[in-house]
Amino acid sequence: MDFTTEKLSGNKVKLSFTVPAEEFDAAMHKAYLKTRGRINVPGFRKGKAPRRLIESMYGEGVFYDEAFDAIFPDVYQEAITKGDIHPVDKPELDLQQIGAGQELKFSVEVFVLPDVELGDYKKLKAVKHLHPITQEQIDHRISHDVDKATTQQEVTDRAAQAGDTVTIDYLGRVDDVAFEGGTAQGQKLELGSNTFIPGFEDQVVGMEIGQEKDVKVTFPTEYHAEELAGKEAVFAVKLHGITAKLKPELDDEFAADVSAFTTFKEYRASIEKELTELRDKNAQTALENDLIRQATDQADCDIPEAMINDEVDAQLRNMKMRMAYQGISFEDYIRYTGQTEEQINDMIRPDAQNSVKTQLVIDAIAKAEQIEPSQEDIDAQIDRHAEEMGRKPEEYRKTLSERQLGYYKDLAASRMVVDILEKNAEITLHEGPEEEDAIDPAQVLEDVVNALPEEEAEEPAEKKAPKAKKAAKEPAAEDDKPKKAAKAPAKPKKKDQPKEENPTDE
Repeated sequence: MDFTTEKLSGNKVKLSFTVPAEEFDAAMHKAYLKTRGRINVPGFRKGKAPRRLIESMYGEGVFYDEAFDAIFPDVYQEAITKGDIHPVDKPELDLQQIGAGQELKFSVEVFVLPDVELGDYKKLKAVKHLHPITQEQIDHRISHDVDKATTQQEVTDRAAQAGDTVTIDYLGRVDDVAFEGGTAQGQKLELGSNTFIPGFEDQVVGMEIGQEKDVKVTFPTEYHAEELAGKEAVFAVKLHGITAKLKPELDDEFAADVSAFTTFKEYRASIEKELTELRDKNAQTALENDLIRQATDQADCDIPEAMINDEVDAQLRNMKMRMAYQGISFEDYIRYTGQTEEQINDMIRPDAQNSVKTQLVIDAIAKAEQIEPSQEDIDAQIDRHAEEMGRKPEEYRKTLSERQLGYYKDLAASRMVVDILEKNAEITLHEGPEEEDAIDPAQVLEDVVNALPEEEAEEPAEKKAPKAKKAAKEPAAEDDKPKKAAKAPAKPKKKDQPKEENPTDE
């Protein structure tokens, strides 16, 4: 087999093949042996008709597809391996000559990993922001520990107040007719949590234990149950119990209960240290992301649509997986948001395109810098990831497939690229707050304090989707890994060809 390679553009190549006649004839014979049992020839049992008779009835083209499919994968794989070609889509076939006793001649055009024209990635400029830790942030962080240490105390001598948790029964009606999802018994509800539809909780405030009351509300005009949207409803509510939050005093006893420290002063100092470390980590991450973004923006490449489509599909799969972990089906998400899958794909697409370009640029820098991660570099990435997931590195390493090990090798190479960008960049340190970048305590704490466990409360005819928690993730499963290039030969897409008569039974 002979082949030639022609570069059509920065992201597409043409491979032209010539297969000797004897090789194609051998493939034709194999095709006959494989398919003869499916071909009807009058006077012969299936599988017993001679090849020449079948070809005289249906034309020798009856075996072309099977013969070509037998030859193509090996010759295509050999060509892309020898040519160091990295396809990212199925090849498109153009068949020039085929027939018994003749050389098989064909060509394929295929999109490949695009050429990347790098900018001056060794002369980047960036600012590293180290915002001061404020007393407000420290207090906000401590408030999470206060919430964990807060207990509920039964109340019997007063009416319900905002902040209390009440136990109620309710039955909702619209136009005096009960509706699905509008009934519950023994429901716990924190007043002021805005868990139920607007106006419901405000009217429960002031109710006494044992009291019954009609609560009148109006459903939002934009409501997932269209038959209830904008309609007035009356809920018959009975209050069975009240509990109030009993918050701890901020003293040494509290510090000992929620931490490893014996005094509140030591505990508060540890919180400040924790927030400082988190700030430093976030500042470093923001700096690295900025450098990668600049290097990506400077570079130029023509990304094949197939790569972007693959990344959109991968991000959508990951999105569905994260929802499943939270107990939310994708169908429910679509219903809650009012979006279609096509709209979600369009929303994902810009980020997917940027993700593909970013990875291409990182790979191009790694190639330009001749980066080759050592086993120590790879192990460091595996160990870090294992620790984030709370697993023992040595045990986690044993579970990894070859493809997952490849993922960590790529991760180590990416880490080395970022180090090169930072080492050569002009970095300015800014240690004061920025007027247009004020610190939101809740945002600063996002990575340190995940959403606290909340009691799931059923609300009249409406449930809110739970918020996703951030967690360390393992490399994607084999089918969900991002595809850098299609290595295995794919059956080519054929240009328009004359149709042969089909002699086989359906």
